[in-house]
Amino acid sequence: MDVKQLKALVTVAEVGSVTRAAELLHLVQPAVTRQIRTLEEELGVALFQRTRQGMRPTEAGGIMVDRARRALNELERARAEVQPSPGEVTGIVTVGLLESTSDLLAEPLVSAVGAAHPGVELRLMTGYSGHLQQWLDDGDLDLTLLYNLDSSPSLNARPLVRERLWAVAPAAAGLRADRPVAFSDVAAHPLVMPAAGHALRTLIDAAAARSGSAMDIAVQTNAMRVQKQLVLAGHGWTVLPGVGIAEDVANGTLSAAPLCEPDVWRQIVLGTPRYRRVPPAVEVVAGHLVRRIDAAVAQGRWPSAELPAPDDPGTGTGT
Repeated sequence: MDVKQLKALVTVAEVGSVTRAAELLHLVQPAVTRQIRTLEEELGVALFQRTRQGMRPTEAGGIMVDRARRALNELERARAEVQPSPGEVTGIVTVGLLESTSDLLAEPLVSAVGAAHPGVELRLMTGYSGHLQQWLDDGDLDLTLLYNLDSSPSLNARPLVRERLWAVAPAAAGLRADRPVAFSDVAAHPLVMPAAGHALRTLIDAAAARSGSAMDIAVQTNAMRVQKQLVLAGHGWTVLPGVGIAEDVANGTLSAAPLCEPDVWRQIVLGTPRYRRVPPAVEVVAGHLVRRIDAAVAQGRWPSAELPAPDDPGTGTGT
């Protein structure tokens, strides 16, 4: 198999049509059909099935599309790295951001990297910590924010910031940043909670157990944006990291207060692969990301956040 065949495979899978794929690849339709057929003959399996909705990958086809996409991405990264201008850092860097941090960090990171290293192409992906860790392990991310994780055989985890979880309620509830609210008081209200299995939900369940509180869960969702919408609509209170609701509190849409009895904290770390080569472009982007986080905390834009102590072994300059 060759690169042209892999491009044809991925493009047909993405657009669901040989005709459309041929247009995007600037080829005639029979050429694309021939490339797919040649791959199928080499592998001895069907890669697509024709349906009324278009060309859909078979189970084997889905596996090949996933691997082919990664292979093409790696080739693209290699090309960018080996053809730099003298003295210029170049390359493609894919960064994972926690959903709760994306509003605060995405644009400043893009601006900083673009100004300092125009030869670096950034690709940003947002998700939950568990998903981001899996994408890092699979090679789909070069570095990512994660939380409540230590270094493991597969990744290095550098502590970046420690932040408190907050009770979040409609504005009329009058919660205030200078008046922490006990978890038992939060649990007295119907709750809009992250879905079971979500890392944030694990922290909340542990806090409920420590406070001896039974939670009245009105609804569960796996989207922070939906949590806030449901609270705003009056379906209950919720618990979120302060960084995820800072703007909502500032504009008066929601009210919030740090949790107490018990305090609930999460630690955000920078995750990088342990056994994968770290290109210069990834190193410079990691540095910019750390500086954006440090600045947000120093400027008070990250509520109830603390940076690691200077003697913390995880605060070295490496990634």
